[in-house]
Amino acid sequence: MSWVIKEALNKILDQEEGYITFPAGQRTPFALVYPNSYHVGMSNLGIHILYKLLNARKDIACERFFLPEKKFEAEFIKTNTPLLSLETQMPLYKFPLIGISISFEMDYFNIIKILDMGKVKIFAKDRSDMDPIVIAGGPCATFNPEPLSDFIDVFVIGEGENTVQELMDVYFSAIDQGLSRDEVLLSFTKIPGVYIPKFYRHQLNENNQLTVIHLTSVPEKVTRQWVENLDDFDAQSVIFTDKTEFGGLCLLEIARGCGRHCRFCMAGYCFRKPRTRSLEKLKVNLEEIKKVGKKVGLMGAAISDYPEVDALCKDILGLDMSMSVASLRADSFTNDLADSLAKSGLKTITLAPEAGSEKLRNVINKGINEEDLFRAINIAVNAGIKNLKLYIMIGLPFETDDDIEEIIKMAKKIKDYREKLNCRGTITLSINPFIPKPFTPFQWLPMDDLKNIDYKLKQIKQSLKGIKGIEIIMESPKEAYVQGILARGDRRVGKAIYDAYQLGGSKKLKVSLEQNGLEDSFYLYRTRDKDEVFPWETLDMGFTKQYLYDELLKAAEQKKTIKCFDGCNRCGVCKHSE
Repeated sequence: MSWVIKEALNKILDQEEGYITFPAGQRTPFALVYPNSYHVGMSNLGIHILYKLLNARKDIACERFFLPEKKFEAEFIKTNTPLLSLETQMPLYKFPLIGISISFEMDYFNIIKILDMGKVKIFAKDRSDMDPIVIAGGPCATFNPEPLSDFIDVFVIGEGENTVQELMDVYFSAIDQGLSRDEVLLSFTKIPGVYIPKFYRHQLNENNQLTVIHLTSVPEKVTRQWVENLDDFDAQSVIFTDKTEFGGLCLLEIARGCGRHCRFCMAGYCFRKPRTRSLEKLKVNLEEIKKVGKKVGLMGAAISDYPEVDALCKDILGLDMSMSVASLRADSFTNDLADSLAKSGLKTITLAPEAGSEKLRNVINKGINEEDLFRAINIAVNAGIKNLKLYIMIGLPFETDDDIEEIIKMAKKIKDYREKLNCRGTITLSINPFIPKPFTPFQWLPMDDLKNIDYKLKQIKQSLKGIKGIEIIMESPKEAYVQGILARGDRRVGKAIYDAYQLGGSKKLKVSLEQNGLEDSFYLYRTRDKDEVFPWETLDMGFTKQYLYDELLKAAEQKKTIKCFDGCNRCGVCKHSE
């Protein structure tokens, strides 16, 4: 074992507060993996939630794994050191249970890398009774697990607080009975929200389209699980370190899910219905956070949508604490919230109009208009928040050249408006290609051609070039198209992911698809038939396919859908849970 690596891991622990270790042999080790760097992974609230949840049990010792820093990769290879846990430096392959939290498609390649570096058999079919059981959860696992089905034994579909507990209970019961690996996995299929891909067979037609999902003795549908009462579970940072993106913060989830019905947003469908923590519960959480002396980072789909946000802000300031927020909506941004953020030192407000034209905002059902946007800008400027960041998508369904021109006009109009308010801060446009996602009304539609995206980006940059105070940042279009393939990929994409990893990573995905007899256009540029069977249809999000298709038709007609309200059963999620 390399002492260089061991010392590097110990140095990380020395800079942390809140991690837990247990005497060897007293508990079953569980490897909690985030398939990216420590800096990124420890900024993910889900890792904190799972770490606390698992270690609160009497039978589990949860330890963390992350992708090593580049400078240490050569050391792992040179010394033949397997990937080691942070807490006890135990090799990954020695853990009987491995849990991977997946938030981003681009981390699929890192999953293979971590299994490879950890000396765990990469393909699930090659694992025997002596090998770890590999479990995956998180947003990507919930909306389409199929591209990873070659590598993962068990998928947790939806929110895992209850499911993970039941999964562990069944596991220990199965081990006590001396069941084989396959028998253990089969016993997992009886747990709501657990999907075991090896028990499902996908059949394709002559056009390589999925036609039938064969079943063995397992449920036909796996129903997404979600926590109805958020107050039942804590959701805040439990490990503190300055070596992360949010190092100075204690993250605190105040709400989960979204009921705004934005038609592009997978999270708005796969994590519906919207729920909030009670103000009373949050007050208790804030008192705990104050003791650790951290700034509170409020987490949720849209912080300004929290129904008691102004009262919450007053409570935070009343405790002489400062705050930061994850997201805001222009139509629910308040003066009190802006003042609280300004007093907390916030320099930039982030809003997401998503499109420059009213037409496209109606298509995607964004639910905000130009008046909302300028009102929010006015509130921010008056509170002393000078900088503005806007999230914009290009390549949206039914987009025309006029809609691109509207983005340019919107940026110029906002700059002029802010100058009239004597605001000289920076306007940053964060522009990203639209990616159709499973379980959204746009799952049937193609992505815009890569050449069109490049042309539109160039048009926006050239039109705004030289205008002082306007900056443009953008995601790599090529990377977005890799995400597009992975988001709606089927099981055949798994081998291409593996081959791309062997060839050097995500940039080699197109080459590896071709080597496997697949075309990227099949996943990217094809309009799906209304009744086409999607790879993810084994999963049940609580609403029907017809509901999504009806929303697609409404999008084409620019018809709005109102947000969730108490007593509503339009999509079926609330009725489904009764």
